[in-house]
Amino acid sequence: MESGRATLLKEQQLKDQFDNLEKHTQSGIEFVERYSKFVKERSEIEISYAKQIRNLSKKYQPKKNSREEEENKYTSCRAFLSTLNELNDYAGQHEVIAENLTSQIITELSRYLTELKAERKSHFHDGRKAQQQIESSWKQLESSKRRFERDCKEADRAQQYFERMDADINVTKADVEKARQQAQMRHQIAADSKTEYSNYLTKFNQEQNEHYYTLIPNIFQKLQEMEERRIERVGVSMKTYAEVDREVLPIVGKCLDGMTKAAESIEPKTDSKQVVESYKSGFEPPGDVEFEDYGPGQTIKRTVSETSLSNSRGEAKERPGGGKSKGKLWPFIKNKNKGSGPEDFSHLPPEQRRKKLQAKIDDINKDIQKEMDQKDALTKMKGVYEKNPQMGDPASVDPRLVEMSMNIEKLQSEVQKFEGWLAEVEGRLPSRSDPPRRQSGLYESQHSNSTMVDNNCAQDRESPDGSYTEEQSSETQVKVAIANTPEFDDEFDDGDEETLPTIGTCKAVYSFEGHNEGTISVTEGELLFVIEQDKGDGWTRVRRNEEEEGYVPTSYVEVFLETNAKGAMTYI
Repeated sequence: MESGRATLLKEQQLKDQFDNLEKHTQSGIEFVERYSKFVKERSEIEISYAKQIRNLSKKYQPKKNSREEEENKYTSCRAFLSTLNELNDYAGQHEVIAENLTSQIITELSRYLTELKAERKSHFHDGRKAQQQIESSWKQLESSKRRFERDCKEADRAQQYFERMDADINVTKADVEKARQQAQMRHQIAADSKTEYSNYLTKFNQEQNEHYYTLIPNIFQKLQEMEERRIERVGVSMKTYAEVDREVLPIVGKCLDGMTKAAESIEPKTDSKQVVESYKSGFEPPGDVEFEDYGPGQTIKRTVSETSLSNSRGEAKERPGGGKSKGKLWPFIKNKNKGSGPEDFSHLPPEQRRKKLQAKIDDINKDIQKEMDQKDALTKMKGVYEKNPQMGDPASVDPRLVEMSMNIEKLQSEVQKFEGWLAEVEGRLPSRSDPPRRQSGLYESQHSNSTMVDNNCAQDRESPDGSYTEEQSSETQVKVAIANTPEFDDEFDDGDEETLPTIGTCKAVYSFEGHNEGTISVTEGELLFVIEQDKGDGWTRVRRNEEEEGYVPTSYVEVFLETNAKGAMTYI
């Protein structure tokens, strides 16, 4: 009985151990799932961070065909662009972190969890099966034991009954024999039950020994190994988690080094020189102002110098409310022509115009080279077709060759046109060694007789607006009669300027749209008065009425100057 109770106690303890192990291993699986979720959320954060960094870099990238793109010639702007590019690469490394976390940890742990759950289920299934087997064997043993006990009691009662019958003299011999046979049968049944019980006992002891010393230890050992592998796998994942970050550190370091190098490449002096080159106008500085006597009996004829800061071409233009328009200093005049400007960039200052023309010529030459390369390729293809007609028809290439030849001729004519304008600009740019000139006084007659002068000047001359005029030194001298006043300032604020006299007439040969300040629009066939002749800059000053006057290209009008006008000349 004691051994039976001990066996039951051990079974109960073993069952409790299985329950504890089941809870612990389930807790271990939940821990792996929790860690996997942590890594997954970290990966999502990395992806979101990389996306935000990329969007930030893209947001501050210079827009195409914008002012920001033009500013990339400055070292500071290029450094910022390099920083944005490095930042974009930096964001890429965070994407690499997210990808490696997903592939090396999350995916692997997910597959391992599936295997771990299946292995755990198998081990506990084997443990429960072993428990059920030992419990079944124990039940069989108990059943055979109770049967043996019952049969023994039945045999004892039969034996006692036989003995009583045998001792009673009143009982017949047949009854005694019957009782004896019954007792023998009971004893035989008890003996069989004993044998069965003994066999079950032996079997149970063997199974119990195997259960506690073989099966259960093996299952526990497997569970222990499974748990150790789980813990080791978590450790490996944690190490991989750190290594994933460590792997990108060299590239991240290079990105940061690139940002540092970009910052160190900033050259303030170079940028300032770029600004000077970008906005250098090419205008000739004004010369010295000559002394003009205001003594008694002196009549001062005030004349604007060719290189004066004042804009003589706009001074005589009256305002709608009366009075004269005030002269402006040419370095500070703003371009009122907000459009793209003429094809020859005549709306720009000389130096800027030269750069634009040179850039245009370079672009056209690139297009010509591209067309020529394509033409050479087609010519070779045609030669191949001529040698091997089965590969293609040589005549099929001819239309394209003709088209390319026409395109090349057109582009070459464009180059010649822009080169002509460039040569004109470079020939007219003031030399740094030339001393500034300033002229004053009345206009002097250049020719005594009226002659015809070829003024084959194209419209590519610059606008008469002081801010855009290419050749400030050739500005027309204007004869202005000034009343004898004691004082006047450099900008001619005091005193009224007399209206310039008419020196001839002109007829518009072509229509002209005067967009720039100081110009006037004319229509073909219109008759106008000439108040200032062309002084070599390609512009003639005309008047429509008392309130409307301005400059027009000399090549757009046919000028007839009065023969009695000083310096009169006839232009056709």
